[in-house]
Amino acid sequence: MTRSFTISVPASSANIGPGFDVLGISLTLYLKLDVKIDPAVSYEDPHNCKITYEGEGAESVPLVADNNLITRTALYVLRCNGIRTFPTGTHVNVNNPIPLGRGLGSSGAAVVAGVILGNEIGKLGFSKQRMLDYCLMIERHPDNITAAMMGGFVGSYLRELSAADLERIEIPLAEVLPEPAGGADTGLVPPEPPMNIGHHIKYGWAKEIKAIAIIPNFELSTATSRDVLPTAYTRKDAIFNLQRLSVLTTALTRSPPDADLIYPAMQDKLHQPYRKTLVPGLTEILASVTPKTHPGLLGICLSGAGPTILALATERFEEIAQEILARFAKEKIQCTWKLLEPADDGATVTEH
Repeated sequence: MTRSFTISVPASSANIGPGFDVLGISLTLYLKLDVKIDPAVSYEDPHNCKITYEGEGAESVPLVADNNLITRTALYVLRCNGIRTFPTGTHVNVNNPIPLGRGLGSSGAAVVAGVILGNEIGKLGFSKQRMLDYCLMIERHPDNITAAMMGGFVGSYLRELSAADLERIEIPLAEVLPEPAGGADTGLVPPEPPMNIGHHIKYGWAKEIKAIAIIPNFELSTATSRDVLPTAYTRKDAIFNLQRLSVLTTALTRSPPDADLIYPAMQDKLHQPYRKTLVPGLTEILASVTPKTHPGLLGICLSGAGPTILALATERFEEIAQEILARFAKEKIQCTWKLLEPADDGATVTEH
């Protein structure tokens, strides 16, 4: 019997000012998988899966089931549950508008999509919380993953795992792509993830606040962006971020939003100062585009590992975006921009 369904997973922005590796927000820019399973069709792929792809990264994304992050992840989920391959006649069409390597959670969205794909294909019946465990075995950043799966504005943390939990090569770690080892069929059943690896809370979000994403035209890998960070921080800098974090999570829920409270609460000393060398113009933009110079602006920060800039605002979105684009243009960096909102439902599945 033929079955078709669509998986939608939102982009996400992590860190959000002082919330380094803690805060994430899902955004209304969706990775979509249109999946059709027709047992009457036979594909040459040894995993019974044909992948077609359109959108961001179309020229470079692998289209082989054990090399593509989405389908590798799905195979991992299936194999944890005793299923070795996709059903005969599985066609996965990927439509991806999320820029790769720009700090908008593209790999996180792919991992979430892959876990949901495995759950649907295998008819496993997992809850979102259980699927989150599978995601967090692959992508070790709960801020992006949790926002993409659960939706909205979230805070999260990750339970410490043992080396034994992470050593099996069947786990397709997102940051080691395109190495194919994680997709290789060793013939073994990978260990199921521990229960409740990640814990999270969903905050409110003032309805007036929208997110302006300014997306430079160059990629910046998470690994590169993390390499510039120190291995230790001063007590003063840690307290600086904790104080602002405690205010920001509530300030963004209040209506009407208070720019005098939110803007200083979005300052950071743990990651943005160290990443300024990787994003030309970042220091000037963060310091000079303010609520006083641009009414309607609430706060501004690096999105995830960058290079995308996220500006939260209640009005004058075009004016704010154009100002930041002009600042980047001085550095000979071209950008695009998008006006987005929180994707409250997170990842969804629609049957056809």
